[in-house]
Amino acid sequence: MLGGDFALAEEAVQEAFAAAIEQWPTQGTPQHPRAWLIQTAQHKAIDRLRRSRRFEAPLEDAELLALGSDAAEGGVATEQDDYLRLFFTCCHPALGLEAQVALTLRTLCGISTDEIARAFLVEPVTMAQRLVRAKGKIKLAKIPYAVPERAELGERLDAVLAVVYLVFSEGYAATSGDSWIRRDLSTEAIRLGRLLERLLPERSEPVALVALMLLHDARRDARVDAHGDLVLLEEQDRSRWDQPQIAEGCERVERALRQGGPTPYALQAAIAALHAQAKTAAATDWPQIVLLYRELLKQLPSAVVQLNHAAAVAMAEGAEKGLELLASLAPLEELQTYQPFFATRAELLRRLDRFADAVPDYERGLELAKNEPEKRYMARRLTEARGRTGNAPDT
Repeated sequence: MLGGDFALAEEAVQEAFAAAIEQWPTQGTPQHPRAWLIQTAQHKAIDRLRRSRRFEAPLEDAELLALGSDAAEGGVATEQDDYLRLFFTCCHPALGLEAQVALTLRTLCGISTDEIARAFLVEPVTMAQRLVRAKGKIKLAKIPYAVPERAELGERLDAVLAVVYLVFSEGYAATSGDSWIRRDLSTEAIRLGRLLERLLPERSEPVALVALMLLHDARRDARVDAHGDLVLLEEQDRSRWDQPQIAEGCERVERALRQGGPTPYALQAAIAALHAQAKTAAATDWPQIVLLYRELLKQLPSAVVQLNHAAAVAMAEGAEKGLELLASLAPLEELQTYQPFFATRAELLRRLDRFADAVPDYERGLELAKNEPEKRYMARRLTEARGRTGNAPDT
């Protein structure tokens, strides 16, 4: 409603929330908080526009009335998928895919710039600059930020799916904070995925994404112990896995593959299904997982997928083979600050009793860890490795 002025929209909303913090404790929470916030933000925006035009051509009354009517109409809506509509609005195809995803995560999802940077394997300052450039492009190019028509949803779907999955990923394994799992984010991402299924029933990608999230989330309760410390997949108590959710996820995997074939999300969901269906860690079909990763690499030849493929090969063919693949990945710039790379290599060296070689990787993994449970895990492994080499530090 502000003609694509992203900065003005952000400032107006921030002022509306500040007004709410000041007024609601004494005057009471309004009956329709969302409508109150949008209407207040509308007034703040109009005030700013008036001030900015004081020495220019003043805003016509008709323009102000148009702003007011649009805001009022949007303010009283209570549809559960309004949030999802904003995702499609923010994922404008005039921006690059990465910019669409990053801007939506930062603006709508409460994901910090540092967390987004880690998801894209770049430095926080680099991501901050990209976000500034994206907002600048919106303003300079006058990109119209409006809810797209149904016919336009398809061209924005890839970005929206990426946003939803990154929200889930941050909930599944938080990149910072005191908890390994943020259930609120995982639950919200699954809810949005189900909405996407209903919104676009002709597309298989939302079905595959929901399957992937359900299968990962089904293991949630077994991923941490009573102290909140992380538990590796092979060490988890599988009786604590949510079997009805696994069954639902597996059904969706089959449906997605029938409907759309081996798309990237369907392949990842199929891998998750093989993990979820294994009664024990030893029963995991690692050769099949390796084949699925090889197919995924054809479609998504990213450093992270290559790392996951190498880890799967290590389980299927031995740690030495996995280390050979990791050696070929070591020069990749995007992995130099990617904590799972060093953690994976350290674990494979540990399995071969090469504790002295593992120590530097555990040290680097601990240095890069931002989440407290992850830090504690890496610290324990590092202490163990040092002890096995006879180089434990004095305490």
